Amino acid sequence: MIGAACALYAARAGLDVVVVDRGPVAGGTTGAGEGNLLVSDKEPGPELELALLSRRLWREITEDRGPDDHRPSAGGSGRAVDGHAINGRAVEYEPKGGLVVASTPEALTALTELAAGQRAAGVETVAVGADRLPELEPYLACDLAGGVLYPQDAQVMPTLAAAHLLRASGARVETGRTVTGVLRGADGAVRGVLTDRGDLLAPAVVNAAGTWGAEVAALAGVSLPVLPRRGFVLVTEPLPRRVRHKVYSADYVADVASDSAALQTSPVVEGTAAGPVLIGASRERVGFDRSFSLPVVRALAAGATRLFPFLEHVRAMRAYLGFRPYLPDHLPAIGPDPRAPGLFHACGHEGAGIGLATGTGHLIAQTLTGKAPDLDLTSFRPDRFAEEAAP
Repeated sequence: MIGAACALYAARAGLDVVVVDRGPVAGGTTGAGEGNLLVSDKEPGPELELALLSRRLWREITEDRGPDDHRPSAGGSGRAVDGHAINGRAVEYEPKGGLVVASTPEALTALTELAAGQRAAGVETVAVGADRLPELEPYLACDLAGGVLYPQDAQVMPTLAAAHLLRASGARVETGRTVTGVLRGADGAVRGVLTDRGDLLAPAVVNAAGTWGAEVAALAGVSLPVLPRRGFVLVTEPLPRRVRHKVYSADYVADVASDSAALQTSPVVEGTAAGPVLIGASRERVGFDRSFSLPVVRALAAGATRLFPFLEHVRAMRAYLGFRPYLPDHLPAIGPDPRAPGLFHACGHEGAGIGLATGTGHLIAQTLTGKAPDLDLTSFRPDRFAEEAAP
């Protein structure tokens, strides 16, 4: 998804773009995600700023635009994406909002304090008392202390969204082609990439390899400590719409920010346009172990039924797993790498890559074309870890 968004905005900026992927479109982490576009799970700071920018861009590119609609885009072109609007229905874009719930008064106090900080940063929040929760989610458990509604949260179907963004970009897409090296000149500047089907010459290379971003960085001779953080998703049989929002426990925010490698689970439940309910979320650092874990899936099911008791009688049809691209400070690497001129990074977004993709692509396109980025990229510097490790 990140690579597709980078291709889209780079093409909008007038650049010729080639996308190289050793697998199919959305064959890695993107295809294993839930498609969340969230501001609710982010504390005030650089990531939340990126999320708010990305949300605006997601809304822009998924609007239906008629021939007389000439509202300016984020790129200032005053037209739809390269003349191709991305129909929101085609990517199952749902601005359904998020509902974060607290099971105890203490958890509700912490959630309310977080929401106050988010609101000061530009996030829309609505406090919801326990008596009003059934109005928003009639099937929700009745013993909760309250919650906060986030109207700006949304969802897309990630595989469809990645494919549509790539198609709208007009970029040349090379799937089934593996990058085996990064070409660098005598001056150290990037000159393109080596692949298993020949060289591709280019004055700029964007590392949007997600969980495998460390491997691509190493091909260029630089270090980027991206690690995989495994997560499972449980999928129910198709249902009438009983879960109206993305609903999750307040504990989820703490799990996202945790540095622990151990298993963590917190209930996350949301319906989809196609009918199935998606259930998460688990996090653990176990390398690229793709083994199925029955205890993890049982924990997900138990958490979901605590939030929505009716799910106890619903069939789970399948479970799948993916690897979030984790960086130690929970911020992605975005922008040019001063250690290898011509190398740009756009990876390490952990579980937020779908939602942060548009903002990331927009910022990468700005830096590729020498424009001042809309956000300060200091916190996202790819070489920040090496600097921290220096004496």
